[in-house]
Amino acid sequence: MIRFIIRRLLQAIPLLLVISLLTFAIIEIAPGDAAQMYIDPEKGTDPAYIEQIRQNLGLDQPVHVRYLSWLGQTLSGDWGFSFRSRRAVTLEVGDRLPNTLLLGGTALALSFVLAVPIGALSALKRYTFIDYTVTTLSLVGISIPIFWVALLFVQIFAIQLDWFPASGMRSVRQQYEGWQSVMDVLHHMILPTTVLALAQIASWSRYQRSALLDVLGQDYIRTARGKGMRERRVIVLHALRNALIPMITIVGISVPGVVTGAFLTETIFSWPGIGRLGVEAVSGRDYPVIMAVTMLSALLIIISSLLADITYAWADPRIRYEQR
Repeated sequence: MIRFIIRRLLQAIPLLLVISLLTFAIIEIAPGDAAQMYIDPEKGTDPAYIEQIRQNLGLDQPVHVRYLSWLGQTLSGDWGFSFRSRRAVTLEVGDRLPNTLLLGGTALALSFVLAVPIGALSALKRYTFIDYTVTTLSLVGISIPIFWVALLFVQIFAIQLDWFPASGMRSVRQQYEGWQSVMDVLHHMILPTTVLALAQIASWSRYQRSALLDVLGQDYIRTARGKGMRERRVIVLHALRNALIPMITIVGISVPGVVTGAFLTETIFSWPGIGRLGVEAVSGRDYPVIMAVTMLSALLIIISSLLADITYAWADPRIRYEQR
C-alpha cells in the first residue's frame, strides 16, 4: 500500500504540470489585456502608462519566462500577489478555502447519508411505485442544471417564503457570538448545501440501487437465505454492507462535480469560498489567483481520488495494490 501511495503521488506531479501549462496557455491566448483592467480613469489610456502597469504586473516578460517564474515561486511556497487586492495569494486562498471545505464537505456527507437509504429502498422495492418514483426523481435531479436549481431555491425559499438568507455566510445587520454565530452560519449554509447535495443524491441513489441489486443476486445471499437467516439480517449484515463498497469509488470520483458545482453555487449565493474567488479572478483577469485556484482544485481532486482508492482497499481485503 505504501508503494502504491508513493507511485500515485509521483504520477500526480506530471499531471499537475500539464494542468498548469494548459491553464497558463489558456490565460495567455484569451482575448484582452489584464493591464486594461487596472487603469486609473484619471490617468487616461496613455500607452506609456499602460506599459508601466504591464511592467508592474510582470506582463511585459515573454510567456515562457513568466511561466517558469511562476513555477519556481510556487514550488518555493510563494504564489505571488493578487492583481486586484495586492494581497498575497496564499492569504486570499487561505481565507476562502475553509469555507469551501465546509460547504463541500457538508454537501458530500448529506448526499451520502440520504442517497444510501434512498437507493437501498428503491432496490428492495424493485418495480414498485416507490422504485419508479425514486428512479424518475433521480433522472430529473441529474438532468436539471445546478445553477437553475440554485436560482429556483433563491426565488422560492429566500425571496417568496423568506425562510433562509439568499446570500452570504453571516448576517450583515446583526453580529452574533458563540453558538449564535454557529447557528447563523448554519442558517446561511442550508440553501447552498442543499443545492450542491441534490445532484449527488440523484446520481448516488441510482448507483446504490444498482450495487444492491447486484449483491442481492450473488450466491452467498441465496445461501444465507437458504439457511433460514432472517431477511433483515441478510440485507443489513451481508447485502447492504457489500453494496456500500462500490459507493466509496463513486464518492471519490464525484468530488470534481462538487468542486465544479461550488463555482456556480458560491457565486449565486455569494458564499465566500474559492469557487467564488475563482470566478471573481477570471472576470478581473487576476492571473495569479486563477492559477492558484485551478491548481488547488486539481490537487483536491487528486487527493480525494487517492483517498477513495485507499479506503476501497481497506474496505475490500481482496484488493491488493501492491500486486499492480
